[in-house]
Amino acid sequence: MTLILASSSPYRRRLLERLQLPFTTISPDVDESPLQNESGKALASRLAQEKAAAVFAQHPTAVVIGSDQVPCLGEALLHKPGSQAMARQQLALCSGRLVVFHTGLCVLAPGRAPLCCVVPFSVQFRHLTDSEIERYLLLDEPYDCAGSFKWESLGIALFERLEGNDPTALEGLPLIELCAMLRRRGFDPLA
Repeated sequence: MTLILASSSPYRRRLLERLQLPFTTISPDVDESPLQNESGKALASRLAQEKAAAVFAQHPTAVVIGSDQVPCLGEALLHKPGSQAMARQQLALCSGRLVVFHTGLCVLAPGRAPLCCVVPFSVQFRHLTDSEIERYLLLDEPYDCAGSFKWESLGIALFERLEGNDPTALEGLPLIELCAMLRRRGFDPLA
């Protein structure tokens, strides 16, 4: 059976490669706009399911993985900044505060019930100076990353602490939960 990652994210692709399972990637065509009054957790769950379903509709004999991540600063949803100015603004807002990342995960397989969950992971930012933010952005360029940082590189220097059961959820694909789901669908990296 074919394994497909419904994503164009190079970060998710690199994470899934860690499991050493053969897979392909297909970019789903899904509108990622939040619904009115939709929470970050609900948005992450819905988008993970929609991404998996969009690819599964075209490949109904495959096992398809969908995932999406939504960081929240209180009730406010954070996004990929896309520019240095927006990243600077996000990091200034996050300085000294707790940001909760909700990473939705959905695995679809032929003839089987969907397996879906949302894995939370919290980041406590330390108080950041303007010069630290500028230096970080210059060195790491995290403009395609939700929350405006790359925790797997220099972004780790922005934090006081990280809290959660699976640090890979912070990067966008919770591998611990995914391994459990894939084992239930016949893909075991250790078999």
